[in-house]
Order: sequence, then structure tokens, then C-alpha cells
Amino acid sequence: MDRNSWKNTVFIVSAIIISLLVILGAVVPKGFGRVAGSLFEFTTVNFGWFYLLAVFVLIIFLVGLAISKYGAIRLGGEKERPEFSFFTWIGMLFSAGFGAGLVFWGVAEPMSHFFLPPTEGVDGQTVDAARLAMGYSFFHWGVSQWSVFAIVGLVIGFLQFRKERDGLVSTALEPITGEKTGVKNTIDSLAVIATVMGIATSIGLGVLQMNGGLGVVFGIGNSVWIQMILIAIIFVAYMLSSSTGLEKGIKYLSNLNLGLAIVLLLFVFIMGPTVFILESFTLGLGDYLTNFIQYSLRLQPYRGGTWVRDWTIFYWAWAIAWSPYVGAFVARVSRGRTIREYIMGVMVIPPLIACVWIATFGGTGLWNDLNNGTSIAEAVNADLTTALFQTYEYLPFDTILSVLSILLIFTFLVTSADSATYILASMTMFGSLNPPQMVKVVWGVLMSAIAAVLLYAGGLEALQTASLIAALPFTLILLLLMFAIAKLLAKEPLPIRKADLRRFRRLEEAANKPDKKMKKKK
Repeated sequence: MDRNSWKNTVFIVSAIIISLLVILGAVVPKGFGRVAGSLFEFTTVNFGWFYLLAVFVLIIFLVGLAISKYGAIRLGGEKERPEFSFFTWIGMLFSAGFGAGLVFWGVAEPMSHFFLPPTEGVDGQTVDAARLAMGYSFFHWGVSQWSVFAIVGLVIGFLQFRKERDGLVSTALEPITGEKTGVKNTIDSLAVIATVMGIATSIGLGVLQMNGGLGVVFGIGNSVWIQMILIAIIFVAYMLSSSTGLEKGIKYLSNLNLGLAIVLLLFVFIMGPTVFILESFTLGLGDYLTNFIQYSLRLQPYRGGTWVRDWTIFYWAWAIAWSPYVGAFVARVSRGRTIREYIMGVMVIPPLIACVWIATFGGTGLWNDLNNGTSIAEAVNADLTTALFQTYEYLPFDTILSVLSILLIFTFLVTSADSATYILASMTMFGSLNPPQMVKVVWGVLMSAIAAVLLYAGGLEALQTASLIAALPFTLILLLLMFAIAKLLAKEPLPIRKADLRRFRRLEEAANKPDKKMKKKK
């Protein structure tokens, strides 16, 4: 390992904390699970309002920044252009940002809300419940999650490519917190721990779904040991991929992911209830936009209940836990784009793809339950991990679709973990764009280990708890990042627009032309 690793406080502290959690979870899994459950309840009950308000404020800030005069500033030099093509860029965003999670929840969430509606006065498994389910699913996978990724990526990208500084979160916060070493190390350690917990949650969810799919296709029952084997296989795959670098392994796998996802999406769209999918997408989009503010700030202080905590607050916390990694990765692949292009691309295109996905897969499940008397929602309520595969049973070539989906989940997990090892190594090696391979191996091992421990200690609930707790201190950091980028941009000279440049040249030419009247007098 690089000798500088042992001199890096961030690397040592964060690696020790994650290692201790792995050991505790492995030695006393039941106690670890009980403590995690208590922390989950404490966090959601007392700080749920903070998560909701923070994400809502971030959205308003980013939209305002995109339409402001600062939107023309480029993440890089003025003459620099994007490093990756638009298709590859979107593929990388989709793979790193939420691919595996969307495959898991794309059917599971709308069918869950359809079975148990999120509001009072609506009966489950009815037309009203279906409409509400689609609107809330769009909301949870829409702009809000991506605003969290966007703010982190924006500040890091601006500093890294515009100011030629390192891509550390602590450096991004220097305009607010100063340059004290202790403060910077604390911020970066929190970012690393949150990232590990966020990616562990995604690996765990993906493994649970793969296990569910293997059960449907091959009759392999849900087992912790099967899940451990899957984690080991994923670990080997993403460590092999990470050794090839960003331009090869991650790039090619991201394109494979996006291509395979599009194939599955088009097949289900064409072979499923196409008109229903289009109509439910349109109506769901309308409900999402109409109720956006209400959904964003919804809590239950008067009548109690845990729905908002179990769904919206969990999603926001999961996104916040992911944000140091996804933000840094999004910044890395967005070099050369303007702030306006970056914000609109990150906050509009991936959420739109997510809504299309949910309308297609979740809509197909809803249509079958409403019109064909199937029991997909009931099966999903019994086991979330089989949601996608239960839906495939009512489509042609269901076995092939299931196998391809298991492959898609696998490649999504590999690209996510591959990207995360690179970002974590960079974060713990002073922001290096080419961190040592052994540092990647350390973080690759710890990510898989914490995912395995969480699954062993409590399954889905433990995974949700890990993200939620790790995200709490980082939520405050996100709000500080908003003020930091505002201060940085206020000092930045604005690029000259082409229209202004043409106007300036016309005025200059007019000033240099000799006056005709003066010529006649002479």
C-alpha cells in the first residue's frame, strides 16, 4: 500500500470505524441489529423534518442557480468541452446514481402503495390506490433525490476542474469552515463513512433481489449464505473492473447497463399494456407536479404513523448517504459542461428515465392486478424481493426476462461498487484522481464486509438503518455546501455571452470608423 496512506488521518479513522462496525456485526449480530433499530427510530422521529426541509431547500437553490447568470459558467476552462458523449454521460449517471435501487423498487414500491395506500380514506387495491401509488413512486424517484447528488457534484466539479483544487468535500466547504486540519479531517471522514453505508445499502438491496430472482427462476430459497456467496462474486467482479480504470471498466459496464436496461424497458413496454403505461405515466407525472410541495413537506404530527418515515425519509437519507460518492463521481464525468447544462441534465434526465421505468414495470403490475385478477401486490407485500419477477410471470419469455434482470442487477451493483471504490480511494488519498490500487482494495473489502454484516444482522431493516444514521450529520454539510458554492460563484467572473461579444464588436467597429461629416469639413 502507498506509504502516504498510513499518514492520512481520514483513511485511518474512517477505515477503523467501518472495520469495528464489521467486527461488531459479525460477533454480536442480534445486539447489533437491536441497537440499529433503536437508532433508526430515534433518528426518524426526531429529525425527519430536517431531512424533508433540507432536500426541499436544495431543489429551490439549484433551480434558481440554473436559470441565473451563473448558469453559463463552465465546470472547467472556458474552451473546455465535455469529456464523454451525452449517451455515455447519462449511462454513467444512471448506473452510479440509482440503477440497482430502481430495478429493486420499480415494481416493489408502486405495488406496496397499491396494497397499503399511503393516505387515509383510500382503500387498498383500488383504482384510487393505483393512482396514488404511481404519483408517490414518481415523487420518490424524481428531482428530490437527484438534487442531493447535484449539489455535491456541482461544488466538487467547480473546484476540481475550474479552480484546479482537489475534489474533497472539506475543500468545497473551506469558504464556510476555513482550513483547519481537524475540521477538514472530520468532514472528510463523515463523507467516507456515509458513502460506505450508502453503497452497502445498495449492494444489500441488490443481493436480496438477486436471491429473490434466483428463487423464482431456479427454486433457490432465500438464504443468508446464498446472499454471502453473491456478495463475494460481486466483490471479485468489481475489483477486477476497478483495476481497468474509469475510461475502460466503468465506461463499458455503464454502457452495457444502459443498453440492457433499455432492451428490458422496451420489451415490457411493447408486450405489456402499452396504452395503460402511457396514460399512467402522463397522469402520474401530472399528479407528481401538482402535489410536489405537499409531498415534499408531508409529515404526520397530528395523527401519527410511520409511513413517511419508512418511505420518504428513508429515501432522502439513502440519497444523502450516497451523495459524497455519487456527487464526486457525477462531477468526475461532467467535466466541461456548463452549470446550467449540468443541473438540468442531472436533475431532469435521470428522474425522467426513472419515471418511465416505474410507469412501465410498476404500471404493468398494476394493470394485471386491476384487470386480470392477479395477486402481484399481495405477493410483493409478502416478499418485496420478488416484485419484479412476479410481474414477469404474466409476460412472454418470463424466464429469459428474469435471467436478464438478474444480470442487469449484477452489472449495476458492479458498476456502483466499482465507482465507489474509486471515489472512496480518492477521498482518502487527498483527492487524487489516480489513487493506488491497494487503497481501492481496502475499501472494496470493507464495503462488501459491511453489506454482508448488515444482511446477516437484520436484512432490509438493518440496511435502511445504516443509510439513515450515516446521513444525519451529512445533511448539515449539504446545506453548508449550498452557501459555499454561492460564495465561490459570487467571486467568479462571468463568461462573455456571444450576443454581448457581437454587440461589443459592432460598437468597437463603429467607434473606429471615421466620421463622414468630419471628412467633408476637411
